[in-house]
Amino acid sequence: MESIHPTSNETNPPTPPTASPIFSGIVNFSGRGGEFFGIWIVNILLSVLTLGIYSAWAKVRTYRYFYGNTQIDGHSFDYLATPIQILKGRILAVVVFVIYSLVVQLLPLIGLLFALGFLLAMPWIINQGLRFNMRMTRHRNVRFAFSGNYGDAFVNFVLLPIASVFTLYLLLPYALKRMDQYLHENISYGNKAINVNLKGETYYMAALITIGVAIAGLVIFGIFVGISGVAISVGNVDPGNLNVSTILFPVLIMALYIAFLTLLSAVYQSIIRNHIFNSSEFDDVASFKSDLKAADYAILLFTNALAIIFSLGMAYPWAKIRRARLLAKATEVTIYSGALAIIDTAQQEQSSFAEEAANVFDIDISLT
Repeated sequence: MESIHPTSNETNPPTPPTASPIFSGIVNFSGRGGEFFGIWIVNILLSVLTLGIYSAWAKVRTYRYFYGNTQIDGHSFDYLATPIQILKGRILAVVVFVIYSLVVQLLPLIGLLFALGFLLAMPWIINQGLRFNMRMTRHRNVRFAFSGNYGDAFVNFVLLPIASVFTLYLLLPYALKRMDQYLHENISYGNKAINVNLKGETYYMAALITIGVAIAGLVIFGIFVGISGVAISVGNVDPGNLNVSTILFPVLIMALYIAFLTLLSAVYQSIIRNHIFNSSEFDDVASFKSDLKAADYAILLFTNALAIIFSLGMAYPWAKIRRARLLAKATEVTIYSGALAIIDTAQQEQSSFAEEAANVFDIDISLT
């Protein structure tokens, strides 16, 4: 799921659809690791040989592969951006970044003003990047759109995160909820806006559960390290005499550390993803359900991380395909007869500059 402002209701659930369902089922992802590996390796080689110029074509090829292999009711998604659009935006974004880097190094005081200006520009970059991404996404010959405004983006992505610092991050779950609410409630499909009903208590619950898992994980990790250290000490292991135990111990520590991080990520992301999908719908057009299991997602993230590390990155395409397949399998969509009456509203072409600026300056504007 990736200009109309729908009304968000914090207490009342979305009204039941009045149109009859014409499809109900899980999202189908048909991509294969071998296929994507061929695309991925060619993308890397040509990007290196062209000093990064081909990266615009690489991005479009990747998006089109994943969009084209994601189907709902037999209809796949389309990614409509062209490599030239991406390249122009990328060049402009890189020029801005180079200027910013030089100013920071040579004129620190002006660099601070530049940084302040960038902070003020960030809401605009987020909005324009999402407008471009949504406009370039199509399903059943109908495009998506994004209608966020600067004022709301500034409050949600600048003021609230800053305010959370002064509350010792007690406000952070609420700030994250407001960010997700803003990102999703401003999406429309054709002439139909989405209704989103996210709840702050779910974000606080997700944060508390994640903290609880983190504490338990640290205790288990500490016990393991302590027992292992005692065992090595009792065994009078000579550090200069390498054996199986001394080689495996650092590997086990690294594996436990990766497992710990992936478990935390999986717990929080699965709770929030399920909440967002289960709380969103296009009235009389489509409703969504997500049933992503934290354990399944943690295992996938853990094995993906190990595969990428031990293959020196060559398993990345396989890992990306596995993740897309699991997320699709955990997502159910019901389409109603109202979808047949959707109108693809004509909109002005959007520049990709803001999206590429977000990538260069490391701003994450992806949707769940």
